[in-house]
Amino acid sequence: MADQSAPQARNAEAPRKAPGGPGPLASENPENSGHATAPEGISRRRLLGTAGATGLVLGGAGAAAGYAATPSSAATPLTSLGSGRAMFHGKHQPGITTPMQARGHLVAFDLAAGSGRKEASALLRRWSDTARRLMAGEPATTRDTDVARDAGPSSLTVTFGFGHSFFGRTGLEKQRPVALDPLPDFSSDHLDKKRSNGDLWVQIGADDALVAFHALRAIQQDAGSAARVRWQMNGFNRSPGATAHPMTARNLMGQVDGTRNPKPAEADFDRRIFVPEEPESRKGGPAWMANGSYVVVRRIRMLLDDWEKLSLKAQEDVIGRRKSDGAPLSGGSDATETTEMDLEKTDASGELVVPINAHARITRPDQNGGAAMVRRPFSYHDGFDADGVPDAGLLFICWQADPLRGFVPVQRKLDRGDALSQFVRHEASGLFAVPGGAPEGEYVGQRLLEG
Repeated sequence: MADQSAPQARNAEAPRKAPGGPGPLASENPENSGHATAPEGISRRRLLGTAGATGLVLGGAGAAAGYAATPSSAATPLTSLGSGRAMFHGKHQPGITTPMQARGHLVAFDLAAGSGRKEASALLRRWSDTARRLMAGEPATTRDTDVARDAGPSSLTVTFGFGHSFFGRTGLEKQRPVALDPLPDFSSDHLDKKRSNGDLWVQIGADDALVAFHALRAIQQDAGSAARVRWQMNGFNRSPGATAHPMTARNLMGQVDGTRNPKPAEADFDRRIFVPEEPESRKGGPAWMANGSYVVVRRIRMLLDDWEKLSLKAQEDVIGRRKSDGAPLSGGSDATETTEMDLEKTDASGELVVPINAHARITRPDQNGGAAMVRRPFSYHDGFDADGVPDAGLLFICWQADPLRGFVPVQRKLDRGDALSQFVRHEASGLFAVPGGAPEGEYVGQRLLEG
């Protein structure tokens, strides 16, 4: 769990009024996120207006929220949580730079016996059409379950990727990118092969649990006889607006997690995260991956019972940052999360203030040849073992233009001496090629499957 983590969670710091009703709009989103506020007149998930000036009342940041007295027949407007909308078509697929969502599902599929390039093409066409409709707040084309009826788009995103094995099954071996070669073995791995890899990978995120599940069910139904589910995982994050002020997310260890994540506004962000569009910059990589990215997915179990036995100081030494606000241990009392870490600072006894094996020290890009990746994870909790130990942790999801220059060098270094390694266990893994966004009139992966 590198210090460069997920895009900062959204928060309703100063809500704006939505057109046609008193409900606040979602805050503006980062560059390349593809978000827009939902238009009026959405068929299934219409943004409801109010009859009169009364309705849902939201206080300012940190204030209480409640309902004003209204007639029972009055409609209640959607809050910013439901009205946020991401766009399906664009230069990049949604769900990469989109702000973190409250709910997520990851699911991998294997093509069924007898399914090949033709069936895969038809499947991606169905999936893309379903994703486009659901992200716009419309019902699925067929067999809509009505699970998300009356809900807004809720910042739903659906993202598609191809695994290493997909290319052999479809006769497209010559189009398989070198960057998709299997990840090396790491000494900390305890991988379950049944919950790793896969021909196809789908990431679903939304700010409402029912909207996310509705999309998951629609995608699974669309697979039909062409593909079967290989594995599926469910995750969550803090809901937008749950904190008084916007802040970096916390993980299940209680640590602020995401301080050094690359930002879309940085000049070299696209070069580090997305495959270049120019042929000479792709160094022989396939044209169909232009504007795409590579995603590493890891199910990392946190050994919370062991972690929670540590004192606060011991936990902070493992990470290298204060637990309260994420400030580096090398900073003074007035340090903040963004204060630059002083790796050489020592205490009165001559010991490094940020321990040599601290997680935040080891994962810094400047300690790994500039390796950078956008981490956009979900936490998970899958119940308790027979002895009461929680099966919980992080669905690690990281994006980069080349995993051999992003994820691999950082993980190798973590393998050699990260203080956090004794409190986590890597239990599943996958690497997928995620093509660029589909232009209007095309489906995701069309340039691969029909090129």
